[in-house]
Order: sequence, then C-alpha cells, then structure tokens
Amino acid sequence: MTRHHSLLDDLRDYAPADALETEHHAALLALLERGEDVFTRGHFEPGHVTASCYVIDGEARLLLHRHRRLGRWLQMGGHLEAGESPSVAALREAAEESGLEHLEFVVDRIFDIDVHGIPAAKGEPDHRHFDVRYLARTATPERIAMDAAESEDLAWTDLDRAAVLLNEEAGWRVIRKIRSVV
Repeated sequence: MTRHHSLLDDLRDYAPADALETEHHAALLALLERGEDVFTRGHFEPGHVTASCYVIDGEARLLLHRHRRLGRWLQMGGHLEAGESPSVAALREAAEESGLEHLEFVVDRIFDIDVHGIPAAKGEPDHRHFDVRYLARTATPERIAMDAAESEDLAWTDLDRAAVLLNEEAGWRVIRKIRSVV
C-alpha cells in the first residue's frame, strides 16, 4: 500500500477534536485528492504534507524548540523524504531536531492535524503545511541536543508553560489531548 493510500485510510479512521481540526482534516483529505505529488516539498499550491512529533518525557513535560526560521516555539517536525510515511518522518524529524535516539509513540495513530501558513523564503512562495502530528515519549530526556541549524533553543517545559509558548488554538488543543493520555 502506498503512503498516499495509507494516509487516506488513517484519516478516514481519525476523529477530529474540535471545529478547527475538522476543517483541517477536510482540507488534508481534499489535498490528497490531488495525487501523490502533494508529499513533495515543491508542491506549493496550496501546499504539501508535512509531519511533526510532540515529544514528552516520563514527567509529562513537553519538548519544544524555538524554530530558527520562524522564530516561534514549536514541536519537532518537517518535510517527508521520498517514499517516507508521515509517521516515519515525524519520528525521524523528532530525532534529528532533538538529538533523542529512543522515541516511541504514545498512541500508535495520528494524534492531531493542523494546516498552517508558511511565509515565503529561500526561493519558495507562501504556502501551507498540511501537518500530520504524532505523540512520542522518550525515556532519556537528558540526552537532548539542539541542532543549531534548525533551532535557536530547545527546552523541556511543563504543559501549562507549553500552552503559553505555543500560543495558538491548535497548540492549546494538543495540550488538552496530551493531558488526556498521560
């Protein structure tokens, strides 16, 4: 089964948590109707599929990084590589951006869906990321190592502080979801 069909199957089984996520779920399904090229970084109209991973530790702290290009506190995440599924990309991106080697999914399915705008830069026009999000846990939180090419800072934070740093409706929704599973 291709990643395209696999993601469609996962999305059909997914239940959005609120009205905003319902809109994003529908937008992602509509994007996937355009075909396989929506997984490539060069698909700009209206955007492309990305994957991200919220990482927690045994104390239910959330790992966030201050994204170098966007200047915001975010979860780990990014673009899919050729043939890579969103879940594999999410774990890979989390490992690359955090330095953590041993990450395991807390729930073995999509955890959240978000669609957000990305400003033009590096020869790319304004576009949207159709982000498929997962939740993972590490047993070795002390092993974080910041990737200076990606991040200005990397920090473990309690969920209340994470909600303030994320400072958006989708981030608050994710914090509520994390609280419901930890």
